[in-house]
Amino acid sequence: MIETIRFWTIVVLLGLGVFFTLVSTIGVIRLPDIYARAHTASQTDTLGAGFALAGVAVAFGWKQGAIYTVLLLFFVFITNPTAAHAIARSAAETGVEPILAEEGTDAETDETDGETT
Repeated sequence: MIETIRFWTIVVLLGLGVFFTLVSTIGVIRLPDIYARAHTASQTDTLGAGFALAGVAVAFGWKQGAIYTVLLLFFVFITNPTAAHAIARSAAETGVEPILAEEGTDAETDETDGETT
């Protein structure tokens, strides 16, 4: 009974890790600028790695590998958002402007007079 619960716990944690990593990948591809991409990469990728590493730690049980996995999980939780913040701050300091929603897209402007439709 305990082994079945443990198995399904591992499956759920690894599934959540894959889901959040997939969401992060799609966000990095689809979002328009460095600021939005840094946000999605730090948030969902941290969750993806967190859930996956938690699943690995549960799979290891009370062994030395689980301790290393938890330390790695802590390291990811500290460094991933910090790195995303450093990237966004560097972009801001070098003058990279965010893409704002009110700027519009080519599909929303009239090509003849440049006004929005």
